[in-house]
Amino acid sequence: MNTFRTRNEIENHAAARRRNPLELLMNSGLGKLLRGLGVAPRQNGGESLLDIASALLSLRGRASGPALASAFFDLYEATDLKARQDFLAKVHDLHPADAKAIDAAIAKWSELRDEASARALHEASESPSGKLINLLNLAPQGTPRLIGLREDLLAISKSSRSSGLDALDRELESAFTTWFNAGFLELRRIAWDAPASLLEHIIRYEAVHEIAGWDDLRRRVEPVDRRCYGFFHPQMRDDPLIFVEVALTQQLPGAIHQIIAEERETINPQEASCAIFYSISNCQVGLKGIPFGNHLIKRVVGLLRQELPHLKTFATLSPVPGFAKWLTRELGPDARVPGASELRSLAARYLVQAKGKGNQPLDSVARFHLGNGARLEAVHANADLSPNGQKQAHGVMVNYLYDPSEIEANYFALTELGTVAHSKAVQALIEETEIKGGRKAGKAKGKDPVPA
Repeated sequence: MNTFRTRNEIENHAAARRRNPLELLMNSGLGKLLRGLGVAPRQNGGESLLDIASALLSLRGRASGPALASAFFDLYEATDLKARQDFLAKVHDLHPADAKAIDAAIAKWSELRDEASARALHEASESPSGKLINLLNLAPQGTPRLIGLREDLLAISKSSRSSGLDALDRELESAFTTWFNAGFLELRRIAWDAPASLLEHIIRYEAVHEIAGWDDLRRRVEPVDRRCYGFFHPQMRDDPLIFVEVALTQQLPGAIHQIIAEERETINPQEASCAIFYSISNCQVGLKGIPFGNHLIKRVVGLLRQELPHLKTFATLSPVPGFAKWLTRELGPDARVPGASELRSLAARYLVQAKGKGNQPLDSVARFHLGNGARLEAVHANADLSPNGQKQAHGVMVNYLYDPSEIEANYFALTELGTVAHSKAVQALIEETEIKGGRKAGKAKGKDPVPA
């Protein structure tokens, strides 16, 4: 009986310590260091996080930096979401740029204009938030933990965002853009014999065509005519940043079930003429805005051309996620969904002519592929019969063609002229909508229809 009570007391004590992570931290060896820097326990976890952040920024040397950064993340990850977001909302404004130091550095540069004064100006103008991010990266697994921190930031609604919060987000995005430069990343093929933890991530992160369990995953990565490739960061060995699924085919596919059907005929890769990128999934919410996809596709094209030099066509089978909403605006909320032929024509017009900010394609997936220098090659109706495919595009899918000899010209035309590169077949679809529009206008005005 006494033994039972002793164990029970131990378990209750451990639970209490888990419930109060700051007290646990302050009672550890790091507590003495934190108290020496003026950090004392507070009831508000967000306020204590601010104290540790201030302590990090006050360090003259970096000897204690990793320990303090680790202490920060231990407390941060044990704190509730609201307190974490309160910290994020305040930290940038509490550590503004040092105006006096910047003025002194500018004066020194104006006087001397040498390397030392230039370096001093650079150091004085560095944002304290940027310094904090670099210091927090010293913690064990600092990079993925910072990604989680930015995920919390991005979860704050735009209506609640302050200028300080936006500035902190820009600092994080700038740091990640440097740290996750494609030249620093490892491109790996993800096969069926990959670690189970990695394969679980693929199932969870798939964002385009849901993977219905292990058997479905196996059909996508094990057959000889299927490939999956991902970018990895050195600190995240089995947690991909982004991955692409590839099908080796004999012709351009016009529907997703031709690729992921449970019953299909496997072909010899030597007989394939096309490599089809049918699903690209970003895996880390906290890395939103970091451009991986264009580098990934081009690197994979290079790998496949080395392995299978006979491949002639590199293309996608892509969703059109904004089409249904656009069509509702065009036709009205009560209009019937057009038939397959008209849907294709309207989708072609949407992808080529509907523009958003900066005169760029309105559709997000189109903006991605066309911005990489691809060409809109074909439009297919009844191509994605899944509930999501019907909801976002009434089943329409498209092929974007990556022709290495045209990529730069296509990119220039889009970015400089706002012109979407597209095939003759797509142009014919657009002209069909214009002819039908002319007929309707003619009937409305009592005129003869435009001849087909």
